Amino acid sequence: MRHVLKRTGTGVAAALTWAGLIAGLAGLTGCTVGETFTESKSRAPGDTIRISPEDGAKDIKRGDRIEVRVPDGRLERVDVAQVENAQRKELPGRISDDGLVWTPEAGANVVLAAKYSVDVIAVDGAGRRSARHSTFTTAVPKHRFIGYFKPENRSTVGTGMIVSFDFNRKIANRAAVQRAIRVTSDPPVEIVGHWFGGQRLDFRPREYWKPGTEVTVDLRLRDVQAAPGVFGIQEKKVGFRVGRSQVSLVDAGKHTMEVRRDGALVSTVPITAGAPKTTTYNGKMVVTELYDVTRMNGATVGFGGEYDIKDVPHALRLTTSGTFLHGNYWAPPDTFGSTNVSHGCVGLRDVKGGSADTPAGWFFDRTLVGDVVEVVNSADRTVDPDNGLGGWNLDWRKWKAGSAVAG
Repeated sequence: MRHVLKRTGTGVAAALTWAGLIAGLAGLTGCTVGETFTESKSRAPGDTIRISPEDGAKDIKRGDRIEVRVPDGRLERVDVAQVENAQRKELPGRISDDGLVWTPEAGANVVLAAKYSVDVIAVDGAGRRSARHSTFTTAVPKHRFIGYFKPENRSTVGTGMIVSFDFNRKIANRAAVQRAIRVTSDPPVEIVGHWFGGQRLDFRPREYWKPGTEVTVDLRLRDVQAAPGVFGIQEKKVGFRVGRSQVSLVDAGKHTMEVRRDGALVSTVPITAGAPKTTTYNGKMVVTELYDVTRMNGATVGFGGEYDIKDVPHALRLTTSGTFLHGNYWAPPDTFGSTNVSHGCVGLRDVKGGSADTPAGWFFDRTLVGDVVEVVNSADRTVDPDNGLGGWNLDWRKWKAGSAVAG
């Protein structure tokens, strides 16, 4: 089995990951990535990589224990890094001589008000390779707030990329915070912010970005009051470049996906979408993560023992709730282009281990974070605009109505 490569954008440091499925939301019918088995959670046999702090932990302080451990076998690689910041920064560490424990180097420590990813590859006592991915956030000083943002600084993204901020505290003074974040582009277009609740703010233009656009995000949040007694601490400028246009149209009724590059049809790929009882969302979805290989376990999303596939190849995340477009090597070849059989994802023909010569491998190798995949003719509702980067499903009037700033 290959190591797992998670891509967050061209030009961005890659992180090695293996991701299991988790049950994310009620009614979830897709596939989700990110389950990490930690010391505080029960573990299935073979799921023995233990990460401290646990996945999703918050308010981690300097000096708190950061450790990766396996009971047998050995750790092959551990990557702990600050992410969703102006610059990705590794936390240096070392694996013990017996291969069982990773800890930070002497004197190395996390910084406050930051988000970290932990990516691990290990081989157990039976020689089976596995991997885990988790995240945690460090403590933000009292009475301060911070925004974690995507895409990565200096990345190259698809034309559907939406600038998205997740704040660690609820924002009461939304107008002040929105005014303190200036998103501009070259060539210039109107860019408007839209709030989803009190802790998420997304920015996009009216139409998809033009290829070659340079986007700058200027954060001037230092000392901006977000709520009574709560002030910002960020003062930085980041940016990204928009690459070529690639928009793919999945027709669940015809079992096809038309891939258009810069407006021209380059391929029509046979697909399988969600089965009648587990349909795929309609609407515009944006690729946010790419995994060479991932695990999909039906027991974690309410399907009992219907499936547990440990090596799903060429997986592209489309929604937060768990919709993926991925390679499928277990369905008969004549499924693709003729029948919908999935649990909500979009499947392309592949082979075990993945291959660049299959439809799934071909599409994966030509995809950027920020590319758009639109699904039509599925017997399901339109994906929610805050499920992943689904904001393109709101028309411009409704998008602007979600802004806290008039104009």
